[in-house]
Amino acid sequence: METLDTFTMRRRLLAAGLLGMVAHPLSALAADPWPTKPVKLIVPFPAGGPVDSTARIVGQRLGEIWKTSVVIDNRAGAGGTIGAAIAAKEAPDGYGLFVGSIHHAVNVTLMGNLSYDIERDFAPISFAALFPVFVCAHPSVPANNIRELIAYAKKGERPLAYGSSGNGGGTHLAGELFNMEAGTKLQHIPYKGSGPAMNDLLGGQVQLMFSDAPTALQHIKSGRIKVLGVASRQRSHMLPDVPTVAESGLPGYEAYSWAALFAPANTPKPILDRINADFNVATNDPAVRQRLLQAGAEADPGTQEQMRQRLHAEIEKWRKVIKTAGITAG
Repeated sequence: METLDTFTMRRRLLAAGLLGMVAHPLSALAADPWPTKPVKLIVPFPAGGPVDSTARIVGQRLGEIWKTSVVIDNRAGAGGTIGAAIAAKEAPDGYGLFVGSIHHAVNVTLMGNLSYDIERDFAPISFAALFPVFVCAHPSVPANNIRELIAYAKKGERPLAYGSSGNGGGTHLAGELFNMEAGTKLQHIPYKGSGPAMNDLLGGQVQLMFSDAPTALQHIKSGRIKVLGVASRQRSHMLPDVPTVAESGLPGYEAYSWAALFAPANTPKPILDRINADFNVATNDPAVRQRLLQAGAEADPGTQEQMRQRLHAEIEKWRKVIKTAGITAG
């Protein structure tokens, strides 16, 4: 027969165990299997663009790793701010993630008064991919590399015009950064999208374009436009014979667009660690990398801390460009 002392002791041990669970709810959560249901990726741009394509390609592989569905939820509008505001309010449980882009580093300065803070309200998981920017010229421009372009731009009576996908976009900022570092006065002509800008480059209405890969590659390969350099730090796998801007006349210059994966702030670290590890597996898969290249993206994963530092550096870099060039949203 159980004694009173033993019975009392067992009750105390049971109570202590229950109190431990209450005192450490995140530990209990971390012990649960994850994921147990579909995971949503909020993409703040329309279907078909580079950020959306990256999310779909990597998301498919993640679904295979996690053995559950990865659902793409497009919430486009207002330069990516609508989707970001929605994603910031998702439950911090790993089931509602956010695919951000260079816009979310730029909008901090360009727009201001946002309903969310990209650094405070989100936990960085990993950069996903970078989208190379190619410096392209109409065949009539008598320059075949960056050094020659800078010299020609400085001696011309009229400033060379470059088209972009829109005011304050990545291809606009790449041109203004070029002006700042090269000492040129290229004239910016904004368009409503990369397609119309490229059409005018092909027709000679503008002489230059800092273009994303999907827009430029077919025309570069057909010889309808010249490519003078790639703006990223390293040569692109898409056109490995094209030198970087930095190595061909403008040391230190670097500009590219990117996509990255975030979770809402306060998501438990064990879940963040799991997502980061699996995300790196997915983006290092040779088949995934090849599909990304075909979509104009280059896989670029890393650690959570690397992403945090890089995001902050991007915010500060483009803040300087926006303020120096006097760029406003519109």
